Amino acid sequence: MTPSRTATGPAVPKKRRKGRAGAGELLTAAVGAVPGGAARPGQQQMAEAIERSIASGEHLLVQAGTGTGKSLAYLAPALTVDGPVVVSTATLALQSQLVEHDLPRLADAVEPVLGRRPTFAVLKGRHHYLCLARLDSSVEDEPDDALFDAPRAGNSGGTKWLGEAGRLGKQVQRLRDWAEETATGDRDELDPGVDDQVWRSVSMPARECVGASRCPFGQECFAEASRARAREADIVVTNHSLLAVDMLAGRHIVPPHRLLVVDEAHELADRVSSAAQAELVPELIDRSTRRARPLLRPDVAERLTEAGDALAVGLAEAPAGRLTAGLPPALREACTLLDSATRAALAGIGDVKADDPDPVRKQQAKAVLDELSTTAQRLLEEADHDVAWVEKPDNGSRRALVVAPLSVAGTLATHLYDERTVVATSATLALGGRFDTVARALGLDAPPPAPPSPAAAAIATAAAAGRSPVTPVAAAEGSRASIGTVPATEGPGWSSLDVGSPFDYARQGILYVAAHLPRPSVSGLPGPAGEELLALVEALGGRTLGLFSSRRAAQQAAELVRARTDLPVLLQGEEALPLLVRRFREVRESCLFGVMSLWQGVDVPGDACQLVVIDRLPFPRPDEPLAAARAAAVDAGGGSGFAAVSVPIAAVRLAQGVGRLIRATGDRGVVAVLDSRLETARGYGPFLRRSLPPFWYTTRPEVARGALERLAKS
Repeated sequence: MTPSRTATGPAVPKKRRKGRAGAGELLTAAVGAVPGGAARPGQQQMAEAIERSIASGEHLLVQAGTGTGKSLAYLAPALTVDGPVVVSTATLALQSQLVEHDLPRLADAVEPVLGRRPTFAVLKGRHHYLCLARLDSSVEDEPDDALFDAPRAGNSGGTKWLGEAGRLGKQVQRLRDWAEETATGDRDELDPGVDDQVWRSVSMPARECVGASRCPFGQECFAEASRARAREADIVVTNHSLLAVDMLAGRHIVPPHRLLVVDEAHELADRVSSAAQAELVPELIDRSTRRARPLLRPDVAERLTEAGDALAVGLAEAPAGRLTAGLPPALREACTLLDSATRAALAGIGDVKADDPDPVRKQQAKAVLDELSTTAQRLLEEADHDVAWVEKPDNGSRRALVVAPLSVAGTLATHLYDERTVVATSATLALGGRFDTVARALGLDAPPPAPPSPAAAAIATAAAAGRSPVTPVAAAEGSRASIGTVPATEGPGWSSLDVGSPFDYARQGILYVAAHLPRPSVSGLPGPAGEELLALVEALGGRTLGLFSSRRAAQQAAELVRARTDLPVLLQGEEALPLLVRRFREVRESCLFGVMSLWQGVDVPGDACQLVVIDRLPFPRPDEPLAAARAAAVDAGGGSGFAAVSVPIAAVRLAQGVGRLIRATGDRGVVAVLDSRLETARGYGPFLRRSLPPFWYTTRPEVARGALERLAKS
């Protein structure tokens, strides 16, 4: 069996343990292996709570703030479970951290305690792995299928210019050379990488795979080898997208397991929505027709072409946005034509048989046509549980007809919890001081109301009144008392716990809300907000992470600071994001401005980032189709869609953005929110503030600037 670079060794059948080590003993060993390491109270309590859930089978929601060490807190009790434990992450960064750092260190540390070395493996979707069948047949692909896809915006020709085609061809040849030496076929191990377009030509989506038994390269399949390693490992690290596909496909992808840990659990519902989303794109119909043409009668292929043309016309006529009154006639006609044409094509191709001359190509053609047929039928059904919209990017390069589920809570309730214990954890699970909003989104019933701890109540009351707590010391004690601001609560078959954070937020940071600014009303960065931003940045002398609600606002902020100061400004989109973040860390007086991907993906501890500026509350835009549809459904049921949908979305996004400031125990700084509604909105303002760490709170600009000036001199 081919070993994985990230695995602890060749997969071997696991030996049952002689006796059992408890989670506490394993955690102590793991923490002790880190120089100067010591278990933290929140980390210990989280590990103990997970151990109890494993024993009882009760599901658990755990909010663990930044710096808690939550990875070790769930990995240690995971090693007390017989059979595989699955850990699902939302980001590649966390997945990489687990398999390259946390798990190897943990395996070294606990081997003496367990009497054996625990194993681990990474499980990704098939498209992450090189497909030898695709690679073998790629020279026979039509040029339009392989390297001459539909033109990008700005390229008026029907194919790529010759120089670019030659560059892509060289990348394919490099992949052929790499295939001879790679042990895993994992794209993430290919350095340097290749263009997405090239990778698509040598990888195989799951729906197009004929299966190992019918594939001529089945015995050498990299994706199958990764699944085999996963079945033999103690801990399997996967991602939310594959976990979602596994649930929707009847749970046959991820190996059977008793414990599932969902890290960054606030992202799971969105990933399931994305997995259940489907779209029709004229270019995909055209590409599918070209691929299937050798297997079809000419008249059937022509019907597919006509359906693609009809879709292109319908999308050109329809405005972008949600389709609230059903499919427009032109789009309905296109879907009807496509449904009929794909059914005829599938009937003409017939079943994939073992003696077919090219079963791989035949399965590919069938899979894409079947998906097109299913999507067309789904759109024509216009079911109440689905939302449809027309998508037109600003550059006009790609138009699509999209359909997605109105809610995935029922899907999660049905498929997430059955026959396994689920531990869901994140730094942002308790919104407004309670777990019920996230619990409902994850398919769990809401728990009964529970009063907050006295310390937490004092902080919340002070924040709601627009002032700081009685003393910063009281706030600091509140952040540690009762292990966080939210007590343990229970619901049917599940419980929740906030283990707080080791950070002393009230002493380390200030939350400043610019309550004197006008309520934001226009798109972009309003003039008064720009002047406030400039004053704060100048007081500190850079070291600013600017999180903006739109690209236009970020661009205006960058232009303003560049025009009025000599500070270096890094703007998302001008260079690759990892390069921008690295420069932000290295150049002390720099500023980094960007949009939503910066709200979660940036980790810059130390004095390189001492001011986080948020231009406005991150409510979903009115043109976000799913959020708008979900809010409308709540309104139609007699509730408040804004309160039930928009405010929780803003709470999660805001908490993630605010969390960029304090990343280590020595960090200090200011979070500045340039949206007065966080202070003045009586309905949702207190709810949003309770969703944030307990910073020292002020609405006085001179206090914020004074603190930044002192930091600049330190």
